[in-house]
Amino acid sequence: MATAPTQQSLPLFYNDLVPLSSQEHADFRARRTDRAPFLVGQHAVPLTVEEFPLAQRHMPIVFSAGDNPVPLALMGLNEGVNVFVDDEGKVREPHLYMPAYVRRYPFMLARLRPDSEELSLCFDPSSETIGAFEDGEKLFEDGQPTETTKSVLTFNEQFEQAGQRSGQFMRELKELGVLMDGEVSIQPEGAAQPFTYRGFQMVDENKLKDLRGDQLRKIAQNGMLPLIHAHLFSLSLMRDIFARQVAIGKAPQPTMQQPAG
Repeated sequence: MATAPTQQSLPLFYNDLVPLSSQEHADFRARRTDRAPFLVGQHAVPLTVEEFPLAQRHMPIVFSAGDNPVPLALMGLNEGVNVFVDDEGKVREPHLYMPAYVRRYPFMLARLRPDSEELSLCFDPSSETIGAFEDGEKLFEDGQPTETTKSVLTFNEQFEQAGQRSGQFMRELKELGVLMDGEVSIQPEGAAQPFTYRGFQMVDENKLKDLRGDQLRKIAQNGMLPLIHAHLFSLSLMRDIFARQVAIGKAPQPTMQQPAG
């Protein structure tokens, strides 16, 4: 999930990427916040497979459409709706599992040059949590990274490794041929027609059952099977997310068929 810091390829949430420098950012600090304004209106967030067991308790896990799908945690079913944060980006519930992709912001590892494999710790300078503040945790001390910066770097390195494992998981899912175009219909009480959500992929349970014995043994032994089951179990939360949208006054229009992914 590493990305070259160019305007053409900025990943979700990021408005810009600047390499963190002990010279240019010697007096910078990182401060904590209970708000994530960049999450407002974001209905789908990338997820690593290692997060499936925890995330599946809170939100549906689907796979993006297209030839190179990635796992997504759905925080809303409709474009522009995130049921887990309010309009200021404050999380609505205290024990929500927040995907690592969200928690790493505003930092990320990125290639400074497209032709290089070397990754550097970068940050989004538009974030209000990093700057030359009077308060917050120092990022450098006497020209050296502080423990805060070292922890940030370690977390981002672990995230990149998890992203690589997630990519391998998706490649193996495609090789097994068990992915299908997803479709979920929700019929609210009193509605004349159901709301139909498409635009994502999911595992086809029938194809999963039809796998050969050697294929099933392989995915049971390499840990894929419980992750697949976590994905399938999480899909029941689609209706919960829809109910949350209704509760906060962000239900879709009855005539609209909405993409979930």
